[in-house]
Amino acid sequence: MGELHVMDHPLVQHKVSVLRNKETGSKQFRELVEEIAMLMAYDATRDLPLEEIEVETPLGPAKTKVVAGKKLAVVPILRAGLGMVDGILSLVPSAKVGHIGLYRDPETKLPVEYYCKLPLDAEQRLTLVLDPMLATGGSAVDAISQLKKYGVENLKLLNIIAAPEGIEAVRKAHPDVDIYVAAVDERLNDHAYIVPGLGDAGDRLFGTK
Repeated sequence: MGELHVMDHPLVQHKVSVLRNKETGSKQFRELVEEIAMLMAYDATRDLPLEEIEVETPLGPAKTKVVAGKKLAVVPILRAGLGMVDGILSLVPSAKVGHIGLYRDPETKLPVEYYCKLPLDAEQRLTLVLDPMLATGGSAVDAISQLKKYGVENLKLLNIIAAPEGIEAVRKAHPDVDIYVAAVDERLNDHAYIVPGLGDAGDRLFGTK
């Protein structure tokens, strides 16, 4: 059964506060998203399997541990999920990167897929699905469903800010997937935006309107 992990680390909470501020510009916003993603990935990867090896130190042999087998894949949900990728790659440079493109139909509020490209060996890796905002949960549910169709079973979802409605939707559709969030906000408004949230993450990342 998947679990909900709310990141209460002081550094994460501090950075999220700055992220929310409407005066925070795109450059700093991008940097903060990367930093938060890196801190979240540190926690989300704590159960990666290890194997013992022997290395030669300047003073002789040492038995030590390294990550075993295929390490990690990251799959951002386009476009806002792109902002989280570099933070995770700075932590795990050997990770493979896939992409899933979804947009939300303004009338139905449902996700529409327009792109999906995954690493060839994604099914052998722990795959982190990335999206700064978990609002209705529709995009996350659809992205995880697509990954499962390709045989990816070891999945975790990373979101910076989530609405209760989105968390519930993911847990109902994919009860086996762990969800990592930095903050759980009050609700969705009539336009399916998270309140208080931080506005449109994609627009704030890339300086668009």
